[in-house]
Amino acid sequence: MKEILSAFNPWWEGPYESETVDRGEYVDKLLGQIKERDVVFITGTRRVGKTVIMHQTIERLLKAIKRTDILYVSLDHPAFIPISILDIVREHRKLHGLGRRRKLFLFLDEVHLKEGFERDLKVLYDMEKVKIFASGSSSLLLKHRGAFLTGRYTILNVRPLDFREFMQFRKVNIKPSEKYLYESELEEYMRMGGMPEYVLRKRNPQYLLELTEGIIAKDIVTRYGVKNPELLRKLLLLLAERVGKRMTFNKLSKVLGLTPDTVKQYVDYLEETYLVRTVSKHARSLNERVYSPKKVYMTDVGIKTVLTGFKDKGALAENLVFLKLDREGEVFYHQEGSKEIDFICGRTAVEVKYKDNLDEHEARTLANSRFRKKILITKAPITFKGVDNVTLVDYLLGNY
Repeated sequence: MKEILSAFNPWWEGPYESETVDRGEYVDKLLGQIKERDVVFITGTRRVGKTVIMHQTIERLLKAIKRTDILYVSLDHPAFIPISILDIVREHRKLHGLGRRRKLFLFLDEVHLKEGFERDLKVLYDMEKVKIFASGSSSLLLKHRGAFLTGRYTILNVRPLDFREFMQFRKVNIKPSEKYLYESELEEYMRMGGMPEYVLRKRNPQYLLELTEGIIAKDIVTRYGVKNPELLRKLLLLLAERVGKRMTFNKLSKVLGLTPDTVKQYVDYLEETYLVRTVSKHARSLNERVYSPKKVYMTDVGIKTVLTGFKDKGALAENLVFLKLDREGEVFYHQEGSKEIDFICGRTAVEVKYKDNLDEHEARTLANSRFRKKILITKAPITFKGVDNVTLVDYLLGNY
């Protein structure tokens, strides 16, 4: 056990650098939780960078914390199968002669794979002086098994790279006098998406297909006993093809030959494992929100591209805008009769038209809407009365 724990924690034996591309936004959020007692669950799809963010946080902590006060373990290691989290922490304290009054900083990777993790974390929270950071790939699992920890945890959702991070990973630094270069970077971002290793290593697109299959096979089919995995894969493809379009469970059920309830359950699985996100209609009535058609978006446009091909840049642009809005708050779409606005976030209405030129009528619904702020996102700068126009590049960069 000493050898295994030492291998997981090289900082015990000397200087440590994570040697990874910084994802400071998430590290800052984790460090901001250091003084709080709450368990912090770090969630997100497979290979989105949760482990890297943990190690970057440890690297920063080492500047202020004694190195043996930090314990990192990946709970998918075979040696930990017969051992509880409580026993692992006890072994750590024993190894370094640390009493229970000594505060430890625990980084528990892949915690969702450990049977009974919620009970062990509750005991540690209630009886020991610890700060716990725990990662998991399925928000559904954490939601169901986190009941033991009600009122004792917060969640940090790690997302694929945004546009700024994408260029940072590719070591792209564009001068103010060469802003036109952003256009080709944006096209590449639409094509590749934001899975960190895929972007950093410039891997074959097969990487994303294998990642998607791993999520379906391990995080859904095996865990929830899905009886029709091939239909689940077909559903994901249908959703990827329908990005930005309204859909109902009834229509999808007819295409797939499943019951509407089964389709809804499958969509929930895809959403809870961070492959897709659904958007409800903006309505005062909860009943109308629940039963109106949904719109669907991929959590990574690179996965959409490998599933459906690099086409329909308008849908990809709309998807990217959704992903940015989704970081800011709850997102809806708006519809009155035949008139539709892509997104409503708070009191802001957002319409995406990835074009160089627009007719005035294409912006009329947005301009005439009752929302306080109206943003029209286009490919090239366009001026319309009654709306704030911003290009997609500037919107994704936050330059508006």
